Amino acid sequence: MRRAEFELKRGKSYASPQFSADGNPCFIIAELSPDGKYGAAALVNQKVLAQVKNHQKKNLRLIPYPKEGKFKVESVHSDTLRDLTVRTGHDNEKASHFYENEIVIRFQRQPTRQELVQISREISAQAPRKLGYAYIFRSDQMDFKRLHAYFTQKWSPVYAEPHYMYLTNGFGLGTLENDGGNDESVAEKANIPNDLLFSRYQWNLPAIETNRGWNLSKGSEEVVIAVVDTGVDLRHTDLEGQLVPGYNVVNPDSDPSDDVGHGTHVAGIIGALVNNGEGVAGMSWYNKIMPVKALDASGSGTTYAVAEGIIWATDRGAKVINMSLGNYADSQFLHDAVKYAYDRDVLLVAASGNDNTERPGYPAAYPEVLAVGATNQDMSRAEYSNYGDYIDVTAPGTNIASTFPGNQYAALSGTSMASPHVAAMAGLIRSLNPDLTNREVMDLMISQAVDLGEKGKDKYYGNGRIDVFSFA
Repeated sequence: MRRAEFELKRGKSYASPQFSADGNPCFIIAELSPDGKYGAAALVNQKVLAQVKNHQKKNLRLIPYPKEGKFKVESVHSDTLRDLTVRTGHDNEKASHFYENEIVIRFQRQPTRQELVQISREISAQAPRKLGYAYIFRSDQMDFKRLHAYFTQKWSPVYAEPHYMYLTNGFGLGTLENDGGNDESVAEKANIPNDLLFSRYQWNLPAIETNRGWNLSKGSEEVVIAVVDTGVDLRHTDLEGQLVPGYNVVNPDSDPSDDVGHGTHVAGIIGALVNNGEGVAGMSWYNKIMPVKALDASGSGTTYAVAEGIIWATDRGAKVINMSLGNYADSQFLHDAVKYAYDRDVLLVAASGNDNTERPGYPAAYPEVLAVGATNQDMSRAEYSNYGDYIDVTAPGTNIASTFPGNQYAALSGTSMASPHVAAMAGLIRSLNPDLTNREVMDLMISQAVDLGEKGKDKYYGNGRIDVFSFA
């Protein structure tokens, strides 16, 4: 640290060789402010890089760019999570993950208790779980094929479909810095926050006119944005006071803490504290974030969990829901939950996926959801971003700096990072114009997007890049 201070006094930046501290790889970095009047030195713990890498490995469906291997996981056993259908030579975008021994059923009419007991006995199952209009049955002896044949032949349901798994739509390209201070008076006049990482790393906010947009709206505590994801680090100092009570769908007896990092990163993009002199700045100053943990420690969840998370957030007043997750299976069960929220004036936003495929991903491709693609810093389409006629808008998605568990920060890439930009903008608009319906806000964001690519709407950029300064 003395060497860092010495170099700062000489007007130079400094980065030390890597060394070990308490068993963790670290280095010391020192940087001068742009005007050379101030300097900051920090001890950087690189443990977060290992966490990002580990998260990337756990994400079964998504392929980092460039591709690090090809594999296909179609189904897992719900008790053991043992993969049942691994094959090589397939891209992840051709895989739809589901529990092999479970099935989701929506009956033509509500079954009686006696009929449910009869069904459970005939398929060797315990009592089914019910959410909304649908039931989930788990058999001890029958696989999905046999379950499907049983229900379609004997009960003629509205639908009988697999219990799909949903995975995060983000992957790591991680970097890490630490927090510190900056000159506040000059920053406030120019609407440039004093958060340490803003000027150097947060290219994404100026790119969509966020700073100018703050002259129109900084958000409102009355408009809550739910993050249906892996949870959120409830003790991150850059999210202090920004969270409302949430829910852990995976383990209802626990709080919605993040054991992956993905949800914390998404939440920081939306609402990390602004002008607190440390870390990153979120897009919204005042919109509260509702953490809903629907994805587990592996970064994956189920149709049931995501649907329950959507319904729970809707029933507790969320006005915007961000879903940085997806699967290529069109689940009517999940669609029911999406329509439940949409019919109650909730605005839903979802990431399109990171497999560079035209195949529609869900829930993004549902008509009630704003589907988001990702752009690079030069506003070109990110090479990993999914595309297609269902894409509504694009937003920055590559090398996005945000909060990470353990009071840390990381830069991640993916449509998962693009989606919360759109959700945050929706929160700003609904804060300024609370009388607008969800459809009116969606149409406003679409109509005011900055056209990219071919003139007019196209399958790569949708209607274009969101513009936060356009909704006055």
